[in-house]
Amino acid sequence: MKHVSVKPEKQVSMREAKNRLPAIVRAVEAGERVVITRNGKPVVELVPHVRKGGIDFEGFRRWKEENGIDQIVGPIPDDFDDPLPEDFLISPSL
Repeated sequence: MKHVSVKPEKQVSMREAKNRLPAIVRAVEAGERVVITRNGKPVVELVPHVRKGGIDFEGFRRWKEENGIDQIVGPIPDDFDDPLPEDFLISPSL
């Protein structure tokens, strides 16, 4: 099993965080993890933000191609969102 080295987290009090917020944010941006404490107890952990990728349209296109899918949704009629008749849910459809 490979040993992974993790930086020890830095702890600061709520008061120190309030007084030194810009410096703490810079440390977090540089990759540090900072725990803010209240009365010596951890309350908040600041970690660097990780941007999520979003939709992989090219991957979706490949998946559709690999699975023989032309389209996900069929044609939608023009009257799709027109109001339904008032008795639509009451009258039996035979």
